Amino acid sequence: MNAPTMALGAMYFGTKVDERTAFAILDRYAELGGSFIDTSDNYSFWTSDTGFGGQSEALLGRWLASNPGVRVRLSTKVGAQPTRVGGFPDHLEGLRKDVVREAMAQSLERLGVDGVDLYWAHVEDPAVPVEDLVETFGGLVSDGLTARWGVSNHPSWLLERIRATAEHAGRAQPSAYQQRYSYLQPAGGMAVEGQPVPLGMLSPDGLDFLRRNPSFDGWVYTATLQGRYDRDDRPLEAEYRHPGTERRLAALNRVATARGLRPGQVVLAWLASGNPALTPIVGVSSVEQLEQAVLGASTSLTEDEMAVLDGA
Repeated sequence: MNAPTMALGAMYFGTKVDERTAFAILDRYAELGGSFIDTSDNYSFWTSDTGFGGQSEALLGRWLASNPGVRVRLSTKVGAQPTRVGGFPDHLEGLRKDVVREAMAQSLERLGVDGVDLYWAHVEDPAVPVEDLVETFGGLVSDGLTARWGVSNHPSWLLERIRATAEHAGRAQPSAYQQRYSYLQPAGGMAVEGQPVPLGMLSPDGLDFLRRNPSFDGWVYTATLQGRYDRDDRPLEAEYRHPGTERRLAALNRVATARGLRPGQVVLAWLASGNPALTPIVGVSSVEQLEQAVLGASTSLTEDEMAVLDGA
């Protein structure tokens, strides 16, 4: 099996996923050649009695401490931690330089590391000028606190402005873009359940940006629609119930049946095999789910299979 083209999502580690289970998942992910583990300073405040995040990073820190020398890369984020209980999404820490610097210090302490491999501006902060954002995150790269930085839940036009501003300023440019995306798409104009940040949906313009900028990594979350491709007990939300979904599900099931895979596994393969190739962030709650995800993300689809899926 090839190394999986995915990042392991650690959102619920330390809250909904207990430490023993999380450690088993992390151990198996490392054994299978998994590379990136994705978390955030605000994971997962909505499942914690405290009303604030940090539990995921803290658990990862304990796992890393118990596995010295393990070869994984860390991705974490800043900007969406609530500033008070119940404050999301209107009262967040934001992306001011002093806030980001302090949040980074706290994340590194919880993780027990001197730096991370990828640090994300988690959500747009309209109060922070682009020039300041570039200065802040470029400074983190210069100081060796992160190898790279990325932009999540920002519109594609703003991403291009951030990139150009960094280039002009001679600062480290962002090299990764993270949005929500999957094979099935919601009907245009409809609100997406469970997506409080509308700017987090990957748009056609965002896909075009990634195609035109191959140095950027495209990361996507909610790639398997929280198991809805494979689980009868999780029906699709109203915004996904339209004729386009029926055509795409038929194509997906056709490829999955021929390959002997689950539809959700084919979705992960489709993301990794496309143009642009996309890295799904996959959250799991058991070793079995992890192994299924890794198989899907490690599968390369043929041109004919991609044509079937893309043509539906």
